[in-house]
Amino acid sequence: MNEVPAHARPSRRRLVALAATLAAIALGLASRRWPDALPAAFGKYPGDALWALMVFFAWRAWRPRARTRDVALLAAATSAAVECAKLWQAPWLAAFRHTTLGHLLLGHVFSWQNLVAYGAGVLVGVAADRLILRRFAA
Repeated sequence: MNEVPAHARPSRRRLVALAATLAAIALGLASRRWPDALPAAFGKYPGDALWALMVFFAWRAWRPRARTRDVALLAAATSAAVECAKLWQAPWLAAFRHTTLGHLLLGHVFSWQNLVAYGAGVLVGVAADRLILRRFAA
C-alpha cells in the first residue's frame, strides 16, 4: 500500500506536491499572522505542524516515486534535525535566526513540544499523500 502506483506520472506528482508545499507555506504564514483565528489552546503549534507538513510535501516533490513511509521518515528527520540544531548557538547562526527568513526556516529556541507538532504535521502529510496526492497525480 505504500508503493506509488506504477502508472503515476512523476512530473504530475511533483507539480501536485509543489502546489501542496506552497499551500502549506501560505497556511503556516496565515496561522502566525492571524493566530486568533485558531483556538488559543493550540498556541503556536499549528504553525509548527504546518512547517513539518511543508517539509513533507517538499520531500514528496523532490522524490515523487518514493514510498510514503520513506518521505515521512525524511520529513521527520529533517524536522527533528532543524529543531535539534536550535541547541547550537553559533554567532552567525543566531544572527541568521534573528532575521525574518531565519526565524521562519529555523526558529529560535529548542522545544520538545515542537517535535510533537512536527510529528502531527508529518502524519497529516502521510494522510494527504495517500488520500489526495495519489488521486490527483495518478
